Amino acid sequence: MHIRIGTRSSRLAVWQAEHIQTLLQKGGLTSELVLIETKGDLVLDRSLAKIGSKGVFTQELEDQLRDGTIDIAVHSAKDLPSSLPSDLSIIAFTERELANDVLVSRNKTLSLGGSEAFRIGTSSTRRVAMLKHYCPHLTTVDMRGNLQTRIRKLDEGQCDALLLAYAGVHRMGYDDLIVEHLPVADFTPAVGQGSIAIEIAGSLASEIVEAIKRVINHQPTEACLRAERAFLARLEGGCSIPSFALAHWSDDQRISLTGGLVSLDGTQLLRETFAGASEEATLLGYSLAESILERGGDKLLQEIRSQI
Repeated sequence: MHIRIGTRSSRLAVWQAEHIQTLLQKGGLTSELVLIETKGDLVLDRSLAKIGSKGVFTQELEDQLRDGTIDIAVHSAKDLPSSLPSDLSIIAFTERELANDVLVSRNKTLSLGGSEAFRIGTSSTRRVAMLKHYCPHLTTVDMRGNLQTRIRKLDEGQCDALLLAYAGVHRMGYDDLIVEHLPVADFTPAVGQGSIAIEIAGSLASEIVEAIKRVINHQPTEACLRAERAFLARLEGGCSIPSFALAHWSDDQRISLTGGLVSLDGTQLLRETFAGASEEATLLGYSLAESILERGGDKLLQEIRSQI
């Protein structure tokens, strides 16, 4: 059984695809990588919110799933839209890396909790909004590009620090640049952050699907991400919406899900935590989103969408 793996061509994306290759090989499956450029990789002069919130990093891979050029597409789970077309599906999530954000800089004295004002590079509306909420004395600089490009821009002086997902920084071996780990209780991450997702077209043979799931899918992570993605889907959120959610799996097979919304200017932040059985992960995410909307999240979403 030979699997053609579609992936973006950045170093981090290729690392993730090669990680999937290793898991497939351990399960007795051979594979090859197919490198694909996406709109999000090519359009770097505009923020993600300006070029569209859905499919920015996935559309081109999905097109090749449909035409059979590739068998599976490998994504950072946080890059996937909250809802997929009916002919596509996610069949596996890898075990999650630490999900928190980190502050990256050459200057080891920098801290979000300090009084020093400095410039932070990020392309995430969630991170910008949370920085405005918790650290209004800091300035954000729109920073697009892959991890290596952002670090180059940091070294060129375009910003003093970067705010990034720990998973990508760690996978690329930049741990020595981490000056602060942000607590998830405050800086709750984006839905899916830290996990790798496998997407397929509905036409893929069932025996291939089952073989891939068997060697790649991590069931506790899958349950957590089902809850998070249900939360995001109910909000109809995407890359341009400053929403957040993180689920935790307990040994008694229950899930604790924290999620919410923050206004673009950081003045309003809604956050709640719901808990439930893992087999009700989707309902848990939906219920949490309903509660956020009832508390004023519906009006907040309207305001956000009118401003982006």
